[in-house]
Amino acid sequence: MSDADVPDQTTDLLQRYVDAHGYLSWLGARVESIEYGELVMTIPFDTKLTNSGPGESNEMPARIHGGIAATLIDTTGGIALRPALDDPINGGVSTINLNVNYLRPAAGDLTATAEVIRAGTSVGVSAVTVESETPDGETKPVATGQGAYRLFRP
Repeated sequence: MSDADVPDQTTDLLQRYVDAHGYLSWLGARVESIEYGELVMTIPFDTKLTNSGPGESNEMPARIHGGIAATLIDTTGGIALRPALDDPINGGVSTINLNVNYLRPAAGDLTATAEVIRAGTSVGVSAVTVESETPDGETKPVATGQGAYRLFRP
């Protein structure tokens, strides 16, 4: 398959899926773009997603909880594999293994870019980089990850 094999309306279709998913909708996840083998998703900064708690200094920028980056890595990596399925709508993707490496604190919107490493007959692998504004005000990678996913082909 080539990039042209991903229909133009795919981004809108995926966004409707995300909007209907309770947790992803609550996070405010957005599908920014999809090409065959690559997907970009974002989660906007919101104080409800931070590690702030009693005793936290108001002078320190709020930092997004690492579980939000892990969710974004898992979701982006899995959805990026859907175009490789014979039936991307009715086929399924389920996480087998997820590895997340936290590089630095995230203090702004999260943007994940997933790259499909391999989409085999029954297993797919994606590598994901998450970028965000950091407490020092620069945009940098804040987490990387790799997921292995079971591909269900109806």
